[in-house]
Amino acid sequence: MTDKKKHKHEEEIKETQAAEVEMPEEAGQASDESEALKRQIEEAEAKASEFKDSWLRSQAEFQNYRKRVERDNELMRSTMKGDIVKKVLPVLDDLERALQNRPDDDAWAGGIELIVRKLQTIIESEGVKRIEAKGAAFDPNFHEAISHEPADGVESGFVIEVVQNGYMLGERVIRPAMVRVAQ
Repeated sequence: MTDKKKHKHEEEIKETQAAEVEMPEEAGQASDESEALKRQIEEAEAKASEFKDSWLRSQAEFQNYRKRVERDNELMRSTMKGDIVKKVLPVLDDLERALQNRPDDDAWAGGIELIVRKLQTIIESEGVKRIEAKGAAFDPNFHEAISHEPADGVESGFVIEVVQNGYMLGERVIRPAMVRVAQ
C-alpha cells in the first residue's frame, strides 16, 4: 500500500506542477484578452465621440440653415410687400392730386377723402411711412431732385416743395420723394 500511496502522491505532485505550469499561460491569455477588450472599448469610445461630433456639427449646420431660410423668407416677404405697395402708390398719388384740385362745391370730394384716408391707413398698417421732405435738407438717399431753383427765405440745399411723396418700408426706401431744391 505504500507503493500505491507513494504513486498517488507522485501523481498529485505532477498534477500540481502541471497546474502551476498552466496557470501562467492562462494568466497570459487573460492579460491578452483584457488588452484586446480595452482596445475594443477605446475604439468604440473613439467612434462614439466621432459620431457625437458629427451629430453636433450636423445639428449646428441645420440650425444655421433654418435661420438662413427664415431670414431669406422675411426678406422675400418684405420685398414682395414693397413691390405691391409700390404698385398702389400711383393710385394714392392720383387721388391726392384730385383732392388738391377739387372744386369746393362738389360732394364727391368727401368720398375721395375717405378713400385716400383708408388707403393711407392700409399702407401704414403694413409698416410703410411717408418720407417727410418739405423743409428738410436734401438727402439723395431719400430724395430725388427734379430741379434746383432760387428760393427766398430758404437756405441752399433744402427742399422747397415735394412734387411726389416718397415712402419707406421699415428702413428701406420704396420710392424716393421727388422734390424741388433751393439753389
